[in-house]
Amino acid sequence: MPALLDSTNSREVPTTPKQLLRGSGRSPKYVRSGARSLAVTYLSVIVLIPFAALLTNAFSGGLGQFWNDVTSLESLDALRLTLLCSLAAAVVNTVMGLATAWVLVRDRFKGQGVLNTLIDLPFALPTVVAGVTFYALYGPLSPLHITITGTWIGITVAIMFVTLPFTVRSVQPVLETLTFTAESAAATLGASPVRVFRTVTLPVLLPSLLTGTGLAFARALGEYGSVVFISNNLPYRTEVASSYIYSLTSSNENGAAAAVAVALLILALGTLVSFSALGRFLSRGAK
Repeated sequence: MPALLDSTNSREVPTTPKQLLRGSGRSPKYVRSGARSLAVTYLSVIVLIPFAALLTNAFSGGLGQFWNDVTSLESLDALRLTLLCSLAAAVVNTVMGLATAWVLVRDRFKGQGVLNTLIDLPFALPTVVAGVTFYALYGPLSPLHITITGTWIGITVAIMFVTLPFTVRSVQPVLETLTFTAESAAATLGASPVRVFRTVTLPVLLPSLLTGTGLAFARALGEYGSVVFISNNLPYRTEVASSYIYSLTSSNENGAAAAVAVALLILALGTLVSFSALGRFLSRGAK
């Protein structure tokens, strides 16, 4: 759209987004350049350089050694257990996180504010504290007489606790912005509550639900503190990948530890990219 001419002072009136941004108090060029340099430097020190060091250690023995470290029997067992427990926790938290977000947004009850605050507790609580808590609750001296230490169930429960907020906090803002117009119209036309949710509400929530699930799954892959006690770290049985990496570093096998860490990194990045792309695709389809 061409800029309009201001008849009072013969200046162009900005109409395009770029023109409006240019005339809306945009920071000077040297400020923007400085901010970009600071951001790039910070990300390099915090993210890029550590990742570069990790890759260097992982491939220090060559591609063949990297492959042998990742595909060793203990490594494969640890990765397999990590994937299965992370997937189970992500699936359960997808359903329960959606239900929790729904209750927080669509319902009103006493103690709602407390519940809303407790959702963020896993973010603030050190994961090792959660691990000790679950061990005390479900360990050999469990006051509930329920022992799930040294089992995949215990690992999954610990991961569910740590990753629950990702799904809830991803879905909750979208639910808060939804209006009842489409849902009311569908109900007026005779649709059952289940059909209204399935055909009207869920398609809108699905992109954010996938985002939360992807973040939870990627976070679960590297979880250590909450599972280190309850898993018992039994090789070939209940040893997750993060515990296996720690045992390798304790044995001064830094190259093998870096190789398994890179494998986890690839899985996490692949998950985030895949879920993000699927979420964008569904968002375009919903429009």
